Amino acid sequence: MNNPLIAAIQTPFQTAPFDQIKLEHFMPAIEYGINEQNEELEQIIANRQPPAFTNTIEALSFSGSRLSFVSSVFFNLNSAETNDEMDTLAQKISPVLTEHNNNILLNQKLFERVKEVWNARNQLELDADQNTLLEKTYLSFVRNGANLRQEEKEKLRDIDARLAKLSLDFGQNALKETNDYELHITRETDLDGLPEAQKEAARETAKEKGKEGWIFTLQYPSFLPFMTYVKNRDLRKKMFVASGRRAYKDNERNNEGIIKELTQLRLKRAQLLGYNSHADFVLERRMAESPEKVNSFLNYLLEKAKPAGEKDVAQVAEFARKTDGLTNLQRWDFNYYSEKLKKEKYEVDDETTKPYFQLENVIDGVFKTAQKLFGITFHERHDIPKYHRDVITYEVKDENDNHLAVFYADFFPRAGKRAGAWMTVYKDQKKENDVDERPHVSNVCNFTKPTASTPSLLTFNEVTTLFHEFGHALHGMLTKGRYPGITGASVLWDFVELPSQLMENWCYEKECLDLFAVHYKTGEKIPADLIAKIKAAGKFNEGYQTVRQVSLGMLDMKWHHVADADALKNTTVAEVEKSAFSPTDLLPAVEGTSMSCQFHHLFQGGYSAGYYSYKWAEVLDADAFEAFAENGIFDTETAQKFKKHILEAGGSEHPAELYKKFRGRDADPDALLRRAGLL
Repeated sequence: MNNPLIAAIQTPFQTAPFDQIKLEHFMPAIEYGINEQNEELEQIIANRQPPAFTNTIEALSFSGSRLSFVSSVFFNLNSAETNDEMDTLAQKISPVLTEHNNNILLNQKLFERVKEVWNARNQLELDADQNTLLEKTYLSFVRNGANLRQEEKEKLRDIDARLAKLSLDFGQNALKETNDYELHITRETDLDGLPEAQKEAARETAKEKGKEGWIFTLQYPSFLPFMTYVKNRDLRKKMFVASGRRAYKDNERNNEGIIKELTQLRLKRAQLLGYNSHADFVLERRMAESPEKVNSFLNYLLEKAKPAGEKDVAQVAEFARKTDGLTNLQRWDFNYYSEKLKKEKYEVDDETTKPYFQLENVIDGVFKTAQKLFGITFHERHDIPKYHRDVITYEVKDENDNHLAVFYADFFPRAGKRAGAWMTVYKDQKKENDVDERPHVSNVCNFTKPTASTPSLLTFNEVTTLFHEFGHALHGMLTKGRYPGITGASVLWDFVELPSQLMENWCYEKECLDLFAVHYKTGEKIPADLIAKIKAAGKFNEGYQTVRQVSLGMLDMKWHHVADADALKNTTVAEVEKSAFSPTDLLPAVEGTSMSCQFHHLFQGGYSAGYYSYKWAEVLDADAFEAFAENGIFDTETAQKFKKHILEAGGSEHPAELYKKFRGRDADPDALLRRAGLL
């Protein structure tokens, strides 16, 4: 009981005791949690009362709360604050948890009780929450092999254990490849075009590594400004190729073999369960329902967007020819000349807008936006333990000053953090024994760190990223369900991006920007004409960006809508990418680079056969924001309807029904194309 993950937690709101946790605490706590849940499951099975919703389905949903908490803490840290020792431990913990999960879902006695309740569902008087939980519970057993013969169940166990390890290997390889690369510059002339703030950040990185000059990495806040502003074309190419070759080199971190094995095992698993492909298996539990609908959706978007995308690229190519005599525009040129063209067309670029987007002000702005929309407030707490000094902790309160959630904000890159931005949950919301246990939610991003002379200033794209991830956080914090697993962002995967993508819309509105966008030196509010330029520039290269997202969705389907195992076995990563990208390529392919080998979403992040979800949810968010635009972006009635039917409802009902309750109708599929200027 000296283990802080096992002993009674004495922290505010029973938050994770990060200041006490050591690496050696995790495995004993995982084992303790497994044993504890096994005892809870035995009580369900041994219950002499006939199987009922309360004593079986509800009891099962509340079981394993300690294990869920410990696992969340471990794997969230493994993404945000890891090291070699933690990576090694993850390789041990992951198969243990996979086996435990399989032991539950392949437990015949437990399944019989679940099945009995399922078969009697039409005679039971269940509300929406209960019906959803019953269906999700029953299908989780069936979709994980409960109806298979014993020998098939054993095959499934082996596949799941191997999949868990491969997924972990994939992520660790990509992270280590990212962390290992550095471009060391010793001549300042090589950095012509790069803003001073980025130079200063690179100089500080070099100092931290004990070197003179400037060091650039493949972390987003270092890589993107380099590709956008550095005039030296050879160096841009060098950085681009280095990024594209991550986990695609001839070394022990090459992810090609892992991808091939992962996709073959996913197919084998799906077919063992009676599905044609992994995509058929996944999409059965999505709004899109089938691979055919997904492909039809992606092709519709491509048909509308590709002419605009070709026009976007032609404009950038012509601009590069006119300004620098460049006749062969390449991928490492696109950001550089796009930014210059955008500045010429709209008199706006990142360097113009960044002084108005100091990180602390943007955080305050997103909090004020949430308060105006949903009545919630954020109060920094210094007594909640944190896992890194950069993390900021908040208590979230509702309009009546009641405790609503704990919010962790972690915004800066470091060696132990994977790239990108995400929302995660340390503790789910649930109501057990009439006690509403509120959630612990986290946003993790990778923004430019402040330097000795300059605070953290965000690009406009980073501002929208912060609002995006905060939308996910709102989904997690405002939820009012009863059962873990169907609260917060635990919704069908192609619905989960609606709250996040919807929040991005406020970044383009003067009424919202006036809440926080002030010049970090002068305190001057962002000028109205600059806001108008930001809004106009928001459609710049929209065709190109839409085609890019569609191309990634198509790559996903090329890997996962496959019914022939030999086809996967006998192909290469390069061949799959060529096939997927040929209808969408707007710029020449770059030999020796790979998207798949670093595509976390598909091979570690849970988006396999689901990457289309971003564009699918954009249709929903474009249609939803039209309601706000019609009534006023801070209209109380519209905000309360969205809060009630989307954010608070979580996964309590099918998302199509929840959306109709909010909007009064289905989403208009052309809303996205209208917003993007593609109709």
